[in-house]
Amino acid sequence: MIMQMPVRNSPPSPAASAASASWKRELADAVRDPAELCRLLGLDPAVAGQAAAAGSGFPLLVPRGFIARMKPRDPADPLLLQVLPRVEEDDEVAGFSADPLAEQQARRAGGLIQKYAGRALLLLTGGCAVNCRYCFRREFPYTESGATPAGRAVALEELAADSSIHEVILSGGDPLLLDDLQLARLVTDLGRITHLRRLRIHSRLPVVLPSRVTTDLTALLSASRLAVSMVIHANHAAELDDAVAAALARLAGGVPLRFNQAVLLRGVNDDADILAALSERLIEVGVTPYYLHLLDPVRGAAGFAVSETRGRELIDQLRRRLPGYAVPRLARERPGEPAKVWIA
Repeated sequence: MIMQMPVRNSPPSPAASAASASWKRELADAVRDPAELCRLLGLDPAVAGQAAAAGSGFPLLVPRGFIARMKPRDPADPLLLQVLPRVEEDDEVAGFSADPLAEQQARRAGGLIQKYAGRALLLLTGGCAVNCRYCFRREFPYTESGATPAGRAVALEELAADSSIHEVILSGGDPLLLDDLQLARLVTDLGRITHLRRLRIHSRLPVVLPSRVTTDLTALLSASRLAVSMVIHANHAAELDDAVAAALARLAGGVPLRFNQAVLLRGVNDDADILAALSERLIEVGVTPYYLHLLDPVRGAAGFAVSETRGRELIDQLRRRLPGYAVPRLARERPGEPAKVWIA
């Protein structure tokens, strides 16, 4: 059932318009050329040549603010490794596929995907502010799957007709690529569906593009009758600089529950000291370590894979050095399972 709620369409304030323009300018100015990225970091031009030779069809995209957190002249910098294309991405590896989580089988109407009881995923866009090389949706057919304004309208009708769904998860791509006005309309529409109780937003933007966390964003989320939570995505403590900390502090004004999902990545964070530092920093900035995911076996990302055995060892080490609330759950997603599988 859909409840009647007043619709507020007041124009944005000059300050809000300026904040919106700021993050959009930063996104438009993001680096898309491996040669430019390597020049900014003082890397050997041969590194850029290798990256340019990667013909996977998944281009480089990284905001300059994220690049500023990378260590110059270090081709093994953990933030750089997450975004720089690799020639081996084109290798065919057994067990790695374009749709590792069988999401096409879980599609409903519009951009709606339902894998688990009581909650559904709403894909809003196929775009991101950064192209992570291990992204499990790097080949996802977003337009054909309803991640469009028209698909969104169909998905809202589907949600309104299914009283078994109590939580909606906004995803993509990245849902925060919608501007504040678009998000406000969507949150209002979701709030009208009486059987919905919770709204969860999964986004990388508070980390890679912290200017996206505007005061208008926090205000529109805090105004919803739904219980709102935000799941961010950081894999290394170096991602969480002062600008990100400030954005998360702003977010706290409208979103009381903030969690982090990390992916266990070879060469990036497959080390107990690195994972402990990530958890400590997350707690400092008001975010609860939530999941540490084993890599989803998407085609092109095999070079990041870490074994389940190693993952267990790392969690055991974290348990010995961190309080329980700072230890993430080691998990993986398997198609057809009723929930994520907890490994440790």
